Amino acid sequence: MRSRMELFEQIRRDRRLEQLSVRVLADRHGVHRRTVRQALESAVPPPRKTYPPRRRPAINPFVTVIDGWLIADKDAPKKQRHTARRVWQRLVAEHQATLAEVTVSRYVARRRIELGLDQREVSIPQTHLAGAEAEVDFGEFYATITGAVIKLWMFVIRLSHSGKAFHVSFGTQAQEAFLEGHVLAFEYFGGVPGRVRYDNLKPAVVRVLKGRDRTESERFTALRSHYGFDSFFCRPGIEGAHEKGGVEGEIGRFRRRHLVPVPKAASLAALNELIAAGDLLDDGRVITGRPVTIGSAFQTEAAMLMPLPGEGFDPARLLEARVDNRARVSVRQCFYSVPARYAGRRLPVRLAARTVEIYDGAKLVARHERAVGRYVEVLTLDHYLEVLKIKPGGLPGATALAQAKSRGAFTASHQAYWDAARRARGDAAGTRALIEILLAHRTMAAAALTAAMDRAVASGCLDPEVVLIDARRDTSQVAPIVPIGALARYDRPAPSLADYDQLLTGSGT
Repeated sequence: MRSRMELFEQIRRDRRLEQLSVRVLADRHGVHRRTVRQALESAVPPPRKTYPPRRRPAINPFVTVIDGWLIADKDAPKKQRHTARRVWQRLVAEHQATLAEVTVSRYVARRRIELGLDQREVSIPQTHLAGAEAEVDFGEFYATITGAVIKLWMFVIRLSHSGKAFHVSFGTQAQEAFLEGHVLAFEYFGGVPGRVRYDNLKPAVVRVLKGRDRTESERFTALRSHYGFDSFFCRPGIEGAHEKGGVEGEIGRFRRRHLVPVPKAASLAALNELIAAGDLLDDGRVITGRPVTIGSAFQTEAAMLMPLPGEGFDPARLLEARVDNRARVSVRQCFYSVPARYAGRRLPVRLAARTVEIYDGAKLVARHERAVGRYVEVLTLDHYLEVLKIKPGGLPGATALAQAKSRGAFTASHQAYWDAARRARGDAAGTRALIEILLAHRTMAAAALTAAMDRAVASGCLDPEVVLIDARRDTSQVAPIVPIGALARYDRPAPSLADYDQLLTGSGT
């Protein structure tokens, strides 16, 4: 369809080239002769005719009432002001109005703007120097880990100049994840920005004071002191969201680009590998209005970042936990196993964003991947073997055994040997035979023990001592056989005593 400007151009061209009359031009182009005369008078079409405002017979009787309610809302609490729906409800209930709700909503929306009740805050465009500033925030998303859909948190830090961002997922947005996210991001960037913008995250802010003042947590202050950057806190609530709009938009963009459909991974570590691949892919992205890619801009900005300190920063939290009668410690409402001999003792715990480590003095006694959720048990079968040797009946239903099977630590070879041993020796003796082999996993290679168990089941010789001897045969190193002829290079002539005989002969004369 031609525009009105193009129509005028065609009419003027036909008149200029063919000297056609107004009537012929009107017939050719299918327009009124008045339109032809307008085109011949000016190449620019005249403005469209303005019409008087439409009559509003339905709402006009209530305009004064509605305006009074809207103006009175200026002094009312923000959350108790009239919505368009409430205005319509009051008109129907109090003034017996018979107009449609959409008629009221259109009038209320237009009238709010005219009365200055719906004001939009204007943001000022900013230019960021290279290496001067970054923005940090958490964003939630869902992922399928080992078949279960769980809610995770993505730590995001975005350099304001280049738009280069770093993403990493955690099972929590607690202070350990907040601090570890900084450590990983600064290592990823190879430097530290001069200032970092935050909203009022609890891992960083203990209390919001007047204005921009904050009471900050000691761990966050230690992180800032270690790396030497400055912090800037946005205004609380929705009013301050635009002050770090770069990272707010980056969270949504990355989630739509790389986390749709819902990602599936075998573990949180595997999921973070997928996220890291997304970061590399984004290096080739060009932000609207910028002449170069994010990767090229970051190469320039990287040289302007502050250098990393010589020593690392430990983001973990140090705690103490008591070992219960099930050989577990409770950390953040989740349970982690330790060797059964520590039951009843209090042990130091190093709680990181992705791992939980339990110590006995300087000795590491247990290390687990941090659980996601509450009241989750993370148990290691090896921690209960000494107890199961005394109570073999507890093994078939043990939670630690079920988790070992799901992780692949308890293989089909273990199950086959266990079944054969119980048929040959009985439940208790057969289970103890399996436990003997499980204890040997602490000092022997798993592959050798698995192969030895397979041979034991095939041969019917199920004695655990025989299985261990067979496994050691595969792992022990036998000295190579050397041919006798190959040792000839080590031969030496027998020593002669002739020189000593001469000395003895000379002493006799």
